Amino acid sequence: MDMYSLGTLSVHRIGFGAMQLPGRGVMGPPRDRDEAIAVLRRAVELGVDHIDTAQFYGPDVSNELIREALYPYPENLVLVSKVGAFRDEGGGWLPGQRPDQLRSAVEDNLRSLGIDQLGAVNLRLTDHPESGADQRVSLEDQLAEMVALRDEGKIAGVGISTADRAQVQQAIDQADIVCVQNAFSLVDQKDEDVLDLCHERGIAYVPYFPLGSAFPNTPKVTDNAAVRAVAERLGATPAQVGLAWLLAHRDNILLIPGTSRVAHLEQNMAVGEVTLSPEDIAELEPGTAAG
Repeated sequence: MDMYSLGTLSVHRIGFGAMQLPGRGVMGPPRDRDEAIAVLRRAVELGVDHIDTAQFYGPDVSNELIREALYPYPENLVLVSKVGAFRDEGGGWLPGQRPDQLRSAVEDNLRSLGIDQLGAVNLRLTDHPESGADQRVSLEDQLAEMVALRDEGKIAGVGISTADRAQVQQAIDQADIVCVQNAFSLVDQKDEDVLDLCHERGIAYVPYFPLGSAFPNTPKVTDNAAVRAVAERLGATPAQVGLAWLLAHRDNILLIPGTSRVAHLEQNMAVGEVTLSPEDIAELEPGTAAG
């Protein structure tokens, strides 16, 4: 697999996202604990050296599974987390944007994973309608805390998530970020300007919703007629074509497809063997050129 830099680190362009390991709604224990453990171990066997997780997945569940499956960790394994939110007892997503909350969340991740340093931590920006005044923290103050955590050696690199171009530019200027996690896919390219900025600056871009939004009644890559036609011609699945398009679209895109099943993991990892021709790409994105 091709590789790309994540700050001072280098990782394969196909990694693994741990969000689907906990139970329904990213809450509680996994559907099948033994298979969740098997998925993580098989991912590493297949060359994954970049796992994306968060303490609020479960909460606590994904990190605990990662530690059970993989500790002591392979020397080249880069663990990336995110902070800026937490879960309530009903599974709701609440903001946790104060500097002290960011610090506590990083330390919780380190403790649960059993490590001294995270490869990168993404600051997940939130704009919750019920946020209290204490959560209206300036981006400058949030980034300053992330930089302090990096300076203390608790994280190797700072990232940012769910950020617009102006916020990403501020994060580049203030925190020298190493990655951006935003929604992006073949059927949702609204974030192209942020992707372009990251590409110009040599910053890894890690799309979430790489096959379209998980929310109901929104476009899905796997339902796209052109994607299905190309997949049939290549003998691939529509999901593989959608992920392969991302790899072809920009060389700074890192994929973190997630699953709780070994068979699905193996399909995702085989994306690196799917090669899209210029004609395939023209069919997938009519009227545009491949980046």
